[in-house]
Amino acid sequence: MRRLLALALLLPVVAGGVSHAQTKAGKAESAPSSGKFVALDHVVAVINGDVLLESDVQEEMHFAALEPFRLNAGPDTPQNAMRRLINRSLILQQMKEQQQLNVNISKAALEKSLESLRTHLPQCVKYDCKTAAGWKAFLVANELTQEEVEEHWRQRLKILRFIDLRFQAGIRISQESIVNYYTKTVGPAYRQQGEPAPPLSEVSSRIEEVLLQQQVNGLLQDWLKSLRSEGSVRILDPAYAPVTQEPGESKTDGEG
Repeated sequence: MRRLLALALLLPVVAGGVSHAQTKAGKAESAPSSGKFVALDHVVAVINGDVLLESDVQEEMHFAALEPFRLNAGPDTPQNAMRRLINRSLILQQMKEQQQLNVNISKAALEKSLESLRTHLPQCVKYDCKTAAGWKAFLVANELTQEEVEEHWRQRLKILRFIDLRFQAGIRISQESIVNYYTKTVGPAYRQQGEPAPPLSEVSSRIEEVLLQQQVNGLLQDWLKSLRSEGSVRILDPAYAPVTQEPGESKTDGEG
């Protein structure tokens, strides 16, 4: 089955849900007193009872560095990271209801996908991520660890497989569309890094996945709007509220 590895603009995968947040919150509360001021983590949103912490948003912003073919790559915004986390939480809740959370992603499949990422990620070129030392340098520069990336990427693959099964049927991508995307998007993304783009033959399958996902996104967005309207999405910290409010989102704690 083809996996949709380019859900970059919509759903980079969250590394945790309620248990992740509760674990981190517990650590913050149990931190030993040293007489110095310590900024504790705090809840910034509640999605159908599942909490998102400020540290979840900050972590998500670091994971944005893993997104392929990003033009004008730069620091992510808390608002964009929050929107992705909300979308992902809603999907994970649906996967749980449909008993799809335990989908097995083999170690070999995970390693193959990460190897492809290290080879074709434009931001990785200057570090030579295909080498162990270069990949380590890339992770350090983006404040990530190998363990975090593996956990993040494994859950990403699970979500993409779920979306693949739900929305992909019947969608076909033409060779003309692949060439057009290579010329207008892939080439410029590499030139921004001061590097030549790889041959079309090397990235054609990845481009097809990107274009397939773009078509799926329309269906997925409608589905997510439905999940939002049927559920409860509360953003508690106005600093993380998206500029445009989605159906089903509510702002609380003194916001109008």
